[in-house]
Amino acid sequence: MDVRIGIVQSIKELEVELGDDSKRDSVMKQIEESLSKPDGVLWLTDRRGRKVAVPVAKIAYVEVGAPASERRVGFGAP
Repeated sequence: MDVRIGIVQSIKELEVELGDDSKRDSVMKQIEESLSKPDGVLWLTDRRGRKVAVPVAKIAYVEVGAPASERRVGFGAP
């Protein structure tokens, strides 16, 4: 599952590819809890085990992609 984070006053996005065992609902809940604290930090762990931290005050938006099992590529894609 991919999570894209827009940073305030930056044209680039931060993209974090989470592990296959990540649950969409739990990730969204974690993001919502972090965003509710204005001085907080959003911590995510990517699929290689690296920790990524983003200060909540610098987050413009967060986009949570579909889990890898729901993605379709090729001729069978709708």
